[in-house]
Amino acid sequence: MKKANAVLVIDGGGRGAVLVYKYSLSPYVSKIFAIPGNDLMRLNSSIPVKIYKHLKTTAIKEIVEICKKEKIDLVDVAQDNAIAAGLVDALDRAEIKVVGPTRNAGRIEWDKAWAREFMIKYQIPHPKFKICKSEKEGIGFIRKRRSSWFVKASGLAEGKGVIAAVNIREAIEGIKKMKKFGFSGKTYLLEEWLVGEEFSAFALSDGKNYQIIGYAQDHKRVSDGDLGENTGGMGCVSNPLIVGANIRNQAKKIIAKALDGLKKEGCPYRGVLYLGGIVVKDKVYAIEFNARWGDPEAQVILPSIKNDLFQVSQAIVEEGIKRIKIKLDKKIRVVIAGTARGYPSDYSKGKGKRIFGIEKVQNIPGIKFYGAGVKKVGRNYLVNGGRLFYIVGEGKDVVEARKKAYQAMSRIKIEGDNLHYRTDIGWRDVNRLT
Repeated sequence: MKKANAVLVIDGGGRGAVLVYKYSLSPYVSKIFAIPGNDLMRLNSSIPVKIYKHLKTTAIKEIVEICKKEKIDLVDVAQDNAIAAGLVDALDRAEIKVVGPTRNAGRIEWDKAWAREFMIKYQIPHPKFKICKSEKEGIGFIRKRRSSWFVKASGLAEGKGVIAAVNIREAIEGIKKMKKFGFSGKTYLLEEWLVGEEFSAFALSDGKNYQIIGYAQDHKRVSDGDLGENTGGMGCVSNPLIVGANIRNQAKKIIAKALDGLKKEGCPYRGVLYLGGIVVKDKVYAIEFNARWGDPEAQVILPSIKNDLFQVSQAIVEEGIKRIKIKLDKKIRVVIAGTARGYPSDYSKGKGKRIFGIEKVQNIPGIKFYGAGVKKVGRNYLVNGGRLFYIVGEGKDVVEARKKAYQAMSRIKIEGDNLHYRTDIGWRDVNRLT
């Protein structure tokens, strides 16, 4: 393996920032590129990071050209739209080494209707569901039932395409909102609302073999107490206490069935497979699969990997994951997302406002800071998106990790009181320990 490798990360948020950080630790990596990247990625790297803010992750032709021009040795495709657009397929055709599933393998995320039928075929436990292709079909179905449901856009919707409905009226409202997701909501699902505790599991697969490397528990709702709209994720914990030996065993069986099923479908899976599960009376059901790292789950799982990430990625590309023993540290991590007030709806009032205190948290022991929707102009940090940054606290247990994260978060302010974050991340595990 040569010493001076160039790596390209396809992502622009906190997930991409932690990938940049992990690749920068490798003695085999000398340059990092990111598309579209973000202005704070350089804070996490001791080696040069070049970003292409003007490019979308789906700009396939331009990305392939950059790979050739910059002599990129490895591309890590961490973003769902890029996978759905077929970026991995294009890089494969250009004989550029890439970590990430092909478009067909990634269908397990970008087509939820297909994924549910796949789960039936390969006997993966899942909620009851109905696939609908029109408002009339869904409303007609729901009027005859009194259960609680989730209304889900079948296509990609930035983590916001799920609407909870506790009664018929809310379900009908949710069905009508599918229009706002455009093509992604043209086909949608009505899914049984399972009552239980959610978690996620992450596996690295090289198309033939795989290793499970960690578990997390995300907090999707925007407000404390799991209230308000669904978001891309307001924070999470790794490894959550709900995931004991029995749950790990069931999760492993589900992941094995999914990867085996994708092989049988003619699209072996290469990259990170994310299982979103729910525990109902000690039984695990698959809520969803994602074809990449979660965000903010990546911010707590990736730092726990003691191996050189470049070597791990090379093993995935070369079908050699079985030869590597993934080593994980024993730390518990809690990540909190700092967002612009109003996210995930209208957060325009905060755009351009100054953020204070970022420098204060960068060198605190036991804390990691990852940027996302922040723009740097001169020495000033400005609001430039919804989810702005992530603060990760680490410790021997959730209480210590959480305390560190919130102490660091208290040092950051946005002018006009435009910072929002949940104050109860990790509450389930804290209750278990206290």
